[in-house]
Amino acid sequence: MMSLPDFKEKQILVVKSDLGDRAFLRVDNDNIVFYKNGELKNKIPSFKIFVLFVIGDVAITGYLLRKLASYGASVVFMSRNLNAYSVINAFGEGNYILRNIQYKLGNLKELEMAKHLVKNKIYNQKLLLKYKAGVDLSLSKSKKELDEKIDPIFNEKELLGVEGNFSKDFFQVFFKENGINWHKRAPRSKYDEYNLLLDMGYTFLFNFIDSILKIYGFDTYKGFYHKLFFQRKSLSCDIMEPFRCIIDKQIVKSFNLGQIDKDDFGVSNGRYFLKIDKQEKYIKIFIEAILKHKEDIFVYIKDFYRYLMSDDKTFPEFYLKLK
Repeated sequence: MMSLPDFKEKQILVVKSDLGDRAFLRVDNDNIVFYKNGELKNKIPSFKIFVLFVIGDVAITGYLLRKLASYGASVVFMSRNLNAYSVINAFGEGNYILRNIQYKLGNLKELEMAKHLVKNKIYNQKLLLKYKAGVDLSLSKSKKELDEKIDPIFNEKELLGVEGNFSKDFFQVFFKENGINWHKRAPRSKYDEYNLLLDMGYTFLFNFIDSILKIYGFDTYKGFYHKLFFQRKSLSCDIMEPFRCIIDKQIVKSFNLGQIDKDDFGVSNGRYFLKIDKQEKYIKIFIEAILKHKEDIFVYIKDFYRYLMSDDKTFPEFYLKLK
């Protein structure tokens, strides 16, 4: 199992091929090298890669995949419009003890865990509202209010309603108070530039989290807040919740820095898209934001693993550092 010191050395590598490019990845002296149209574009030691995102059509060898797997790396294949369509994970599939625990969690235990998760997510949203939107909040009072509101909840449906209502209000206040022309959150609809960017950032974050969970041997399809649903990695959706604030914060930061340009986007059949030649800018923005918190994410998942494997551990927490 990977240790934190080993994980600190890990990086995310993104390679991108546009229509008509001749692109390939191969191993050269224990380095992963990326060539596009005969030109060396990137070179990184194999052991440093934790997640490799391959965007567009890129030739890749079986030997390279074996090499990455030996170092615990995952490969995410994405279309040119940045939709992930296939993932090759390196994972501890033999951890049957952990998976047995996952599937034997009762409804009451899952609800208890889900409450911790939702309180953590909402608290991070409140942190953003206080420090990035100027909303006057007593954070210690907020924790008490969250306990009073969420602890008495007796079913997942009611918990989903509380989370959904707060998130709706959060986006409305957070983005508008920072000068963004916000309408509504509409996942996967490409409703406007900011919904598109949220989906994009969350996609990179989701696959990063999924890759760490796989290393520990979790069945990422078996969640405790998001329930079993065909081909949905419900556990990865769960663990992602407290960390969504990383992407939310980054979008506002990029907007305030003037990095988000409306000319970078186009519209087709009422759906926004990011122009091909502008994708790399936003990919870099989101990857850098995630890497700033990579150790926090790793430690959280390690502590979550220990929580499930031991009766005397507490549910992990992640609180966003804003300064």
